[in-house]
Amino acid sequence: MNSLNIAERFLERNDGDRTALITPSGRLSYADLRSLAARTGNALRALGVRRGDRVLICLSDGPEFVATWYGAQLIGAVTAEVYTYLQAKDYRYFLDYAQPRVVVTDTAALDGLRAAGARDLLVAGVPEHRLLPGERHFGSTVGAQSDALDPVPVEAGDVALWKFTTGRSGAPRACVLPARSPHASFEAYARGVLGLSRDDVVLPVPKLFFGYARDLTALFPFGVGAAGIVFPERSTPERIFELIAEHRPTILVNVPTMMSAMLAHPDAARQDLSSLRVCVSAGEALPAELHRRWLDTFGVEVADGLGSSEAYHIFLSNRPGRSRAGSLGTAVPGYRLRVVDERGGPVPDGEVGRLEITGETAALEYWQDPVKSAATFVAPNTVRSGDLVSRDADGFFHYHGRVDDLLKVGGVWVAPTEIENCLLGHRAVADCAVVAYRADGLVLPRAYVVAAAPLTAQEVKDYVRARLAPHKYPRDVMFVDALPQTASGKVDRRALEAVA
Repeated sequence: MNSLNIAERFLERNDGDRTALITPSGRLSYADLRSLAARTGNALRALGVRRGDRVLICLSDGPEFVATWYGAQLIGAVTAEVYTYLQAKDYRYFLDYAQPRVVVTDTAALDGLRAAGARDLLVAGVPEHRLLPGERHFGSTVGAQSDALDPVPVEAGDVALWKFTTGRSGAPRACVLPARSPHASFEAYARGVLGLSRDDVVLPVPKLFFGYARDLTALFPFGVGAAGIVFPERSTPERIFELIAEHRPTILVNVPTMMSAMLAHPDAARQDLSSLRVCVSAGEALPAELHRRWLDTFGVEVADGLGSSEAYHIFLSNRPGRSRAGSLGTAVPGYRLRVVDERGGPVPDGEVGRLEITGETAALEYWQDPVKSAATFVAPNTVRSGDLVSRDADGFFHYHGRVDDLLKVGGVWVAPTEIENCLLGHRAVADCAVVAYRADGLVLPRAYVVAAAPLTAQEVKDYVRARLAPHKYPRDVMFVDALPQTASGKVDRRALEAVA
């Protein structure tokens, strides 16, 4: 059997002279990245990492992140990534849960990890004299290693990586993914939907710890010898516009929240996004009105889709040139999608049910959660998700929210996304989110609205009441300057509910 070592397929086979990464410090060739990844892999081995051990990556976006990920893959370790701006209690959770052999980090997360009691740290970007006992300097440790390292042979079913779920209920869980998942996803989505070529340059809005962005920036492009842009700072509309002007990428990896923020920027209409052949959107539903405003303002096609950690990446997507606003598109090649009821029975076209995904990229389990694993991974290579969808007669899927997002108002289930999509049709609404609140023992919808022009709460209520069923209008409206976001760029509904 041919080895499915991820680093061997996506890093080792490229022309060494081609650009792999575009960074604020310049371009990094495939040869340079291979050398750094091999040295990093040897450094991890020197620190005691063995095949199957977990390496927790908590790094800002840059060459060190990418080299660490591939270096761990080279030696057969299991990679897992977390955000660099968490609190100590969050890092404590991940340390206890993942039990990593080594944690690789930098200045952005070092204090939080120290406060969480992390040990076996490999630290980048910090002077060696400022490190504590037991902490090792990334530059000197990696620089002392050889860049000769043969990839460990890996079989299709071997565990290769973890992706943490970003669900809104409970603590994050790790989806345990086999080596075959990234290979199959690359062929099905990167080739089959996006048509990636060696001339593409990919710019991500989300940071690399979010597998959606990491795969589209530093994995899938490497499968065709293309390049990804990495930058350490947080994404803002200004920074994204600057990077587009400077590097002229061909693919923008985006989320609806940032798309809305880019459209709201005062200089939006004057931005030149003509280098982009497509904007990929995922992470949360893209309202039809936001999709249309994006097209009208920037003229860049949007390939909106749906993916999950449980299924590795995007399995349902619109296609460049065949995009239908307000839909999630059609099944990605290689996946079988069904809309089912609570018992797993088929739901007719046009009716709402849970989405079930079958494909070889599916995770093996949730780590240390057999009950939830059994409820989600209901058959080999099959995920029964919490996403509520319907399928139309043309095979296009439409999103109706999450099972755990539904509100029961007046005894009737209401999907917050339906109210949000309605509100985004109002010319004065730049962004919005709808969550539940309680009044006199009743569950009612509350709308948080970012206004682009003068607007009253009564106007918001009347607008929805005139367009949706009477029980669906928001009983309360709160105006905010911006909606809170999760680390992966989604609207943080839990933070809003805490206020509600």
